[in-house]
Amino acid sequence: MANSRTTSAGLAALSLILAASLSYVFLSADPGALAEAQTTQLIRAESNTQSSGVVAGRIRVVDGDTIEDMSSDIVYRLVNIDTPETGPRAHCTAERELGNRATQAVRTLISEAQRVELNATGRIDRYGRTIAFVVIDGRDMGETLMAEGLARPWRGRREPWCDAEGNLIP
Repeated sequence: MANSRTTSAGLAALSLILAASLSYVFLSADPGALAEAQTTQLIRAESNTQSSGVVAGRIRVVDGDTIEDMSSDIVYRLVNIDTPETGPRAHCTAERELGNRATQAVRTLISEAQRVELNATGRIDRYGRTIAFVVIDGRDMGETLMAEGLARPWRGRREPWCDAEGNLIP
């Protein structure tokens, strides 16, 4: 009986300490510190055919700002950027074409990389995707896409890529 009480008391104390520690980390840490505290997953890039969408061994490119680690079934959404939609979700032909270019650029970046790092921020979006920094050979992929004009900063909500005439909004 004494062992049962001791075990229960120990588990309760451990749970309380863990809860307090997690609360401290999530309530006091700034977003940069929180991102740094997350585990980094490294994936060695390998040559692969791009027709299947599977690149870098275990990564499937969904679109310009979403990738999936096929070995863990975790879908990642690139942090802080937005790329145009592809397929029927695009609101105009120009958006669809730019979205396809962004998707292809991500496939190329990943397939040619020596190292791909997925740095989770600890946040999940409304679609269940893990928000993450994706770093290709030491360079942030989101910054690369923005520099190439294939993405723009994410402002917390989807903004249109097309005007009423079907032209891209700068």
